[in-house]
Amino acid sequence: MPESPSPAQDIDRVASALAACLPALNRALDRQVARDFPGPKPPEGQLALLRFVMRREGVTVRESADALLMRPNNVSALVSQLTDAGLLERRRDPDDKRVARLHPTDRARRELAEVRRLQGAHIARALHELTDGERGALGSAVGALTSLARHLHPGPAAE
Repeated sequence: MPESPSPAQDIDRVASALAACLPALNRALDRQVARDFPGPKPPEGQLALLRFVMRREGVTVRESADALLMRPNNVSALVSQLTDAGLLERRRDPDDKRVARLHPTDRARRELAEVRRLQGAHIARALHELTDGERGALGSAVGALTSLARHLHPGPAAE
């Protein structure tokens, strides 16, 4: 009877497979969405910031950087790009004029909704190509993947 892998070997195997599969899945989905997006699709870093600002409207650059595990100067550059593109607004905090609060524009809301719609459509199409067992396994894994994301990055950015 063949020996079964030790729990540590099994964890290492799953970790390695996920580390290889998830970025490839994300890249493939990003390419398909970019192909079908009306106009130039914002880069993933900009979309991540917009998603976060949508969930936490009125957030600051510092809070965004902390939640997204980015440097504040990089987030500040993204904010400038998104503001110039008409996707984000900086508004002065009424209590502290030195603080800028971030708010998505209506255009940002529409573009994020379109990205979500395209992502859902592409994933649904791919899911239809899988077997019932594969779809069931993926459906069962969604909760575990969400939990894994929380363990890798606790806090609001893992949502």
